[in-house]
Amino acid sequence: MTAPTPIKIDFVSDVVCPWCAIGLKSLEKALEKLGDGVAVELHFQPFELNPQMAPEGEDIGEHLARKYGSTPEQMRQNQEAIRERGAGVGFTFNMDKRNRIVNTFDAHRLLHWAALKGSQVELKQALLAAYFTEGRDVSSRDVLVDVAASVGLDATEARHVLDEDRYAQDVRAQEQFYQSQGIRAVPSVIVNDRYLIQGGQPAEVFEETLRKIAAEG
Repeated sequence: MTAPTPIKIDFVSDVVCPWCAIGLKSLEKALEKLGDGVAVELHFQPFELNPQMAPEGEDIGEHLARKYGSTPEQMRQNQEAIRERGAGVGFTFNMDKRNRIVNTFDAHRLLHWAALKGSQVELKQALLAAYFTEGRDVSSRDVLVDVAASVGLDATEARHVLDEDRYAQDVRAQEQFYQSQGIRAVPSVIVNDRYLIQGGQPAEVFEETLRKIAAEG
């Protein structure tokens, strides 16, 4: 029996990035298609869309208008396009519940801890759903602890991680590393430290690329 081909994937993203949610669902669908032919090691790496965001966050309409010059009509069209793409891969965007953009550094620290506990994928999925589907404030430590507990992580330890500022240096170092590698937009999916797939690509794009990489051995 042929052993599965090992593939390492670093998924650089933020938990308030809609295209990261779409990209992750597409990647998951691609991996389902690949099945047992590959042995995937998936790591989520930190990227902050708004590293200078104040703790209280900002109204999302005001934020997008200021950052991108988007008009209300453009925002409505973009949100509908995102909602449709999400629905196509099985992810629900409730845009009416997502009214603020928030600081995500604590969320990235918690994801770093979750990786050490073997639950990073589950926490990442839950945080994306908490923000985009449920409209929860993922900068709130109470929310973060609750989401961590919902995927089986210890709530008391999660609270200690957040309140004691654990892994702050680790997250900063990872953020700086990927920036030094030229990552300026997310999602950025790095395969085997060599191949880059950018954006919320369709599942077919991920599948085709990963099959080619696997075939190279």
